[in-house]
Amino acid sequence: MSLFGHPTLLRVPAWYSDTVRDEIVLPLPPEDYDVAPAEGINGRWIVTSSSGAVVYDGIGPVDVVRSPAPF
Repeated sequence: MSLFGHPTLLRVPAWYSDTVRDEIVLPLPPEDYDVAPAEGINGRWIVTSSSGAVVYDGIGPVDVVRSPAPF
C-alpha cells in the first residue's frame, strides 16, 4: 500500500458478469508486478511479483492499478 493509503489493486474478471471486475488488494506498488497473457493458453493470464512469486494465474484480461481512492 502506498504512503497515502491508495492501495494496489489486481482487477480480474468477475465470474458473474462480462462487465464487472473484482478487485484484490496487493501489498506492493503496481510497478512491482508483471502482467502477461499465459503463453499457449488462450484466455489465461499470469501476474508475478518482482520477487518472481505468482500472485494470479487465471482468466483474464487482468490489470494491476493504483486505487483512485484511499482506504
